[in-house]
Amino acid sequence: MKKRYSAAVLVLLISLWGLTGCAYVNTTTPLDLDLDRTTLGSKMGTAEAYSVLWLVVWGDAGYAAAARNGQIKVMRHADQEVFQVALGLFTRWRVVVYGD
Repeated sequence: MKKRYSAAVLVLLISLWGLTGCAYVNTTTPLDLDLDRTTLGSKMGTAEAYSVLWLVVWGDAGYAAAARNGQIKVMRHADQEVFQVALGLFTRWRVVVYGD
């Protein structure tokens, strides 16, 4: 009986691990190699792209678009943000660029 219980718990844990982030994901990651020497600058610009139902995608989440939106001539740092709901039924990608 104890072995069955242990096996059931193990299967449940493995199943839950495989489903991690299925309902909701909201992450921000830096796009920089030398974080200890990063200067952000005085301006910030953002650019976004969206996806709905894995069928329709629109927007421009590129560095150039973010720099243009923030009137940045020299990019110093960038962050990438991903917001996703229900296995990607709705997804937003955002790039945030810092500079002067």
